[in-house]
Amino acid sequence: MRHVAGAAVLAATCLSLAACSEGTSDPQPSPRPALSFGKTADTAGADGKGTAQITPETVVYVDKAGADAPEHGLFAVVTFKAGNRAEESVTTTAVRGGFRWKTLDGKTIKAGNSKGARSVAPVGFNDGGGKPAVRANTYQVNTVAFDITSVEKGGTLVYVDGDGVAFRWKVPSNDSGPTALALKSALE
Repeated sequence: MRHVAGAAVLAATCLSLAACSEGTSDPQPSPRPALSFGKTADTAGADGKGTAQITPETVVYVDKAGADAPEHGLFAVVTFKAGNRAEESVTTTAVRGGFRWKTLDGKTIKAGNSKGARSVAPVGFNDGGGKPAVRANTYQVNTVAFDITSVEKGGTLVYVDGDGVAFRWKVPSNDSGPTALALKSALE
């Protein structure tokens, strides 16, 4: 008899758990894995129109950019290539706050988060923040800058596209990329 009663309690418990969880489960998409720095992501253009290929290529850390000094100790300056293989122009979300820096402790920093970071525009790398429109069948290289502390080096670069999808790249904690020397020189 004790065995039958235990089975009934177990069955009732299972039914109540199923009833409690029914309708309350809201599965969320799992976050995309971080891409390797230098890898390309196909992203939705601004307002979900078109496809822009975003590729972060180089990162340098500097304690001064031209006449501007960072408020938090370092500028992390990232070059990125914005490409468009379509027959019509596509607009990226770069100048609409599309880029963010996520620190190892989970803090999120928006691009251009200080007066100095907003004014970083190295010669030869287009203007800081990126020109939003990418003409048909072309690409352009732009920069984005973050004012960070030295312990925030080596974070994760996040790009939120026109559909609200976040793409992530693990950023090296030291100067890295094919144009690191040229970028550092352009920032002096």
